[in-house]
Amino acid sequence: MNFSNIKLIVSDMDGTLLNDNHEVSNRFFNQFERLKQQNIHFIAASGRQMQSIQTKLHPILKDISIIAENGSIITHQNKTEVLLELTQNDMVKAIRSLRQVDNCYPVLCGKTTAYVENDEPEFISKISEYYTEFTIVDDLSAVSQDAFLKIAAYHFESSEKYIYPKVEHLNDHLQVVVSGANWVDISHPEANKGYALKRLQENLGVTKAQTLVFGDYNNDLDMLKLADYSFAMGNAHPKVKATANYMTKTNTEQGVEHILEQIISS
Repeated sequence: MNFSNIKLIVSDMDGTLLNDNHEVSNRFFNQFERLKQQNIHFIAASGRQMQSIQTKLHPILKDISIIAENGSIITHQNKTEVLLELTQNDMVKAIRSLRQVDNCYPVLCGKTTAYVENDEPEFISKISEYYTEFTIVDDLSAVSQDAFLKIAAYHFESSEKYIYPKVEHLNDHLQVVVSGANWVDISHPEANKGYALKRLQENLGVTKAQTLVFGDYNNDLDMLKLADYSFAMGNAHPKVKATANYMTKTNTEQGVEHILEQIISS
């Protein structure tokens, strides 16, 4: 495979760049320096909170762009911009629907912090990995002083089986996507990683033929379509494997780093 035209590399975080301990490898940070020398720009694209991604990639923050909250907010050239947000009415409607789902834990994702109304230790321990900043409140639907980027809903067993069927009807005016084995995300109908990536591609003057994207779950589908070099992780959801043009190893086998090494050497 000829990687000589690559100018932009985009990677999802969980299940992709991160290993199963939610860590970025030292190998990647070393590779990043060599990619930078070749004038290849890197974008981290995740359903995660902006602050969480920044913590994970702190050593290289000044040199990268970030797509967070599934495309609702970006950081580019060290400037953060909210692209799309939920209205108060849509937020309240989504929260009401999620409250009808047994054992569902909603997270209201704001620009400044995330909000939860459940303080069970097991849940708090779980979301602490994904949200560097979060606040416990009495009623999510009463929160008003923030920009609402999305609502994430967590289920300890399966988001696709237990949450998605109960909120799928919201797709008539919002976007509902299974973003991980335990997560469903509800956001503005146009908010997705592809929407944000398109903006950044235009800003950088980079084409689809010059773009490489790594992804593993359904919230990566839109951005995979914007890259001729689209890679599904070995551990990817079947829909991602069907959409991507190529495959790499799993996240635990450093599938991203495996391809980056070939790019650096090409």
